[in-house]
Amino acid sequence: MAELVVVRPGAYHDSVTLMRASRALAAASGVERAHVAMATPLNLGLAEEMGFDVPAGAGPTDLLIAVSAADPDAALAELDRLLTARTASTAESGRALPRTTAAAIRSRPDANLALISCPGEHAFAEALDAVDAGLSVMIFSDNVSLAQEVALKERAEGLVMGPDCGTAIVSGIGLGFANAARRGPVGIVAASGTGAQQVTCLLDAAGVGVSHVLGTGGRDLSAEVGARSTLKAMAMLDADPGTELVIVLSKTPDPLVAQAVEAAAAAMATPVEIGFLGADCPDLTAITEQTLARLGVEIPEWTSWVAPASPAAPRRGRLHGLYSGGTLCQEAAYLASGLDAEFTDFGDDRYTRGRAHPMIDPTLRLARLSELVKDPAAGAILLDVVLGHGADPDPAAAIGPALDEAAAAGLRVTVALIGTGDDPQGLDRQALALQRAGAAVFTSNAAAVRHARTLMEA
Repeated sequence: MAELVVVRPGAYHDSVTLMRASRALAAASGVERAHVAMATPLNLGLAEEMGFDVPAGAGPTDLLIAVSAADPDAALAELDRLLTARTASTAESGRALPRTTAAAIRSRPDANLALISCPGEHAFAEALDAVDAGLSVMIFSDNVSLAQEVALKERAEGLVMGPDCGTAIVSGIGLGFANAARRGPVGIVAASGTGAQQVTCLLDAAGVGVSHVLGTGGRDLSAEVGARSTLKAMAMLDADPGTELVIVLSKTPDPLVAQAVEAAAAAMATPVEIGFLGADCPDLTAITEQTLARLGVEIPEWTSWVAPASPAAPRRGRLHGLYSGGTLCQEAAYLASGLDAEFTDFGDDRYTRGRAHPMIDPTLRLARLSELVKDPAAGAILLDVVLGHGADPDPAAAIGPALDEAAAAGLRVTVALIGTGDDPQGLDRQALALQRAGAAVFTSNAAAVRHARTLMEA
């Protein structure tokens, strides 16, 4: 095998395109290892960990190509074919796609909502065009500054969802990472994407649907942002005839901002269930159960799948939470308080600059899991697997081999599986595949953490 490392200055491709190209190249005949990504510090470090000699001077706007193959030049030609295939397909379709938000608005004067998904340093300008045109906007992009977020939300007449808004459902249409949930009377305002997904999926399992799920971005309830989008979204749902109850979700908010949200909730005609995560607050499953009780709906037993017996002796050691969802990660950390435990949110901005979100690309989580298999101080693994539109089409297939390896080494693995029966990945199919790989599987993240806690305390 021969190695080839190429840096192409200014050759930008979006992270999902690069992830798919990198996977396809790594699976190609004669290729031993491949790493194709924008040359951010994180991606450069990952290339070095894979054994590649990365040249100095590469930066985040450059394309990094590192491959170990029997014929590196042939592998490079195959990569170029993969990267140009999508462009060729678009050209053959005869569609001239708008290249800016302003151009898209001109082509669709009837639009009232724009979705922004581009590198964070460019997202503000695109979102500003939408705001100035009077549209509501969902900013999927992360790595947008706090000052820019405040400026957008102060200026907007419509609703600004985000930045770093991963999930929304508007009139039954899912945006970003959204589950296939039934329609119904519950409206959700969420400064937490995976928190909204957890509650939506548990409601769905109980036979209750949602009218709208309006994300606000994780910083909306900070002192600086002041819940500008949360308060606006609450008012919109209060005026919506299809919404009979509103749930407001957030990671731990600023205390004064929390008071303002609670005061606004008390003044609404529509009843409101407040769900602020914290050490002494109800978890997401409890919030869902409180909502069901207010609706007069019987609380079901949340589905779980027991881990198969393992021939390996169970390890004793630290619990490691490897999460793709920030809210789920924070909830787990609260519920595991007092244990020897360490939690990592791989969806945090520092892990996603120049990379696809871990709900799409499990590379970094799998690398960490591989390290823990070899670490005698690691005793148990807790992770989330989030289904729905936009997420990995078969996450169990992607992480299953790593879970097999962990279970064979005596690591006890617990999975919080967030999804509905109608999600394209198949909730039951994913659960059974994860169970066969050695994991205990729970549809409630809180239940998964409590199970892991039981294992640690046994």
